[in-house]
Amino acid sequence: MKTPSDRNLLAIDTATAWQSVALLRGEKVLALVEQDAEGSHARSLLGAIDRVLREGNITLKELQGLAVSIGPGSFTGLRVGLATMLGFRAVLGLPIAPVPTLEAMAWNLRDANGLLVPVLKSRHNEVYWAAYEWLPESALRTLIAEQVGPPSSVARVSQLAKACTVFGDGWQAYGNDIRDAIEAVGGHVREANQEAHRPSAVSVGLTGRQRLDGGQIAEQELVPRYVQRTEAEVKFDDQQGLSALERRRQRVATKLTQRRGRAIPKGSDIRRRT
Repeated sequence: MKTPSDRNLLAIDTATAWQSVALLRGEKVLALVEQDAEGSHARSLLGAIDRVLREGNITLKELQGLAVSIGPGSFTGLRVGLATMLGFRAVLGLPIAPVPTLEAMAWNLRDANGLLVPVLKSRHNEVYWAAYEWLPESALRTLIAEQVGPPSSVARVSQLAKACTVFGDGWQAYGNDIRDAIEAVGGHVREANQEAHRPSAVSVGLTGRQRLDGGQIAEQELVPRYVQRTEAEVKFDDQQGLSALERRRQRVATKLTQRRGRAIPKGSDIRRRT
């Protein structure tokens, strides 16, 4: 009989353009499928899951748990991943471990020394980031929870330690800006190995396994961890909460008023003729 730690676990990460699907038994990786799936998670995810199950020689009925990256990250990718796992839970009755994306990325450098700062690209020249460290008993401690801001905001980690390991696609995209900001306040950046930069379903699975063993499972609702508002919400607020139809009505009314103003000379006395 399998102990909880030896359960067959399906893990996925769709928080970025890099799609990662893994099948684990305990800490052993039975199968791993990864690919660039920017804009196509909805089309490719189920095929990737089917492939890892076949390569791992495991059927859906032999799974004992699910783990999914919940963000921050791509809004569309996160929704696809969560909806897929909720579907599996509905059919199979399996527990789901929701795993914060940046926390899972810290597991890419499991048991590494010093301050770990995973950084992911956001939008509008911004990044998501957080800070972690591994404790001697192989427990991960959060030092700064998920943040979103310009690349220079990562320099806040220098308040915790002079040296830090920065990694992720946000570092690859804005590395010069981040390094300059950290060094400007007396800090130092260490380089990570190339494999650490991408979110990994293996790391999601290892984190999820620990959470499932501790009874940390998703409730009925499972929502993405966006950290920032969606673009639709920002636009809605910028437009003062007006619907598209109402905005169109206001534009038409404004144009009609302007036309009437041009058609009627100022100071004229126009009266209706009977």
